[in-house]
Amino acid sequence: MEKVIAIVDDEKDILQLVGHHLKREGFKIKEFYNGKDFLLYLESVTPDLALLDIMLPGTDGLELCRMLKGKKSTASMPIIMLTAKGTEADVVVGLELGADDYIVKPFSPRELVARVKSVLRRMNTVEDENETIQLGDIKIYTQKYEVFVKDKKVDLTTTEFKILEALGEGKGRVFTRDQLLKRKRLWGDDKLVYDRTIDVHVKNLRDKLGACGKMIKTVRSIGYKLEL
Repeated sequence: MEKVIAIVDDEKDILQLVGHHLKREGFKIKEFYNGKDFLLYLESVTPDLALLDIMLPGTDGLELCRMLKGKKSTASMPIIMLTAKGTEADVVVGLELGADDYIVKPFSPRELVARVKSVLRRMNTVEDENETIQLGDIKIYTQKYEVFVKDKKVDLTTTEFKILEALGEGKGRVFTRDQLLKRKRLWGDDKLVYDRTIDVHVKNLRDKLGACGKMIKTVRSIGYKLEL
C-alpha cells in the first residue's frame, strides 16, 4: 500500500518540488497551504508522515507539531520540520515538541526524500514479533513499537522509542552521545545532527516515562545508561 505523505507549506514552489520528487519514489501526496486545512484533513485521515513548514500563516508549524503530538490519534505520526532558519535553537524547539527530524531550507530534494525514507524505516524495522524487553515496570514491544509503563501505554515518537530500545537492549551499558547519534538503526546514514539533539529526546523520554524516567541515568561528560 502506498505511504501517504502530507506536506504543509505556504510556498507553492516548495509544494510542487517536494511533491514531485516524493511521487517519483512511489509515495501518495496530500498538499496543504495552511494548518487549518491540514487539521480538517486529519479529522478523517492520518497520513504516514507529515512535513511541516515552521513559517506558516495562522497556526505555524511548531504549534501544529505541539497540537499533533498532544493528540492521541496523531501522537505517533512521524513529523519532519522544514525550516528556513537553520539555527540550533529552532531545531531544538521542534525536537522538544516531538518532531522526529528536521531539514533546513534550501534543501536538496534527494536529501529530503532520503530523510523521509529514513524516518519511515524507523517505523517499519522488522523485529521478532514475539520479542519484548522488560525493564522493571517498563515493557517494550519491539515489533509493535509500543511501550507500556505499569500496563499503561505511553505514546513515544519513533526516535524516542529507538533511544529507549537501544538503552534497554544494552541495559547497564553507557552509551556516548556520539554512539547514539551514529547508530544506523536510529538515524540512518544520512543524519547530520547536534549532540544536543540526543539530550532533548532523552529529556522528553524521561518526562513521558514518569517515575520510571529516573532509570535513564546521565553519565556526566559521557552520555547515558539505563539501570533498574
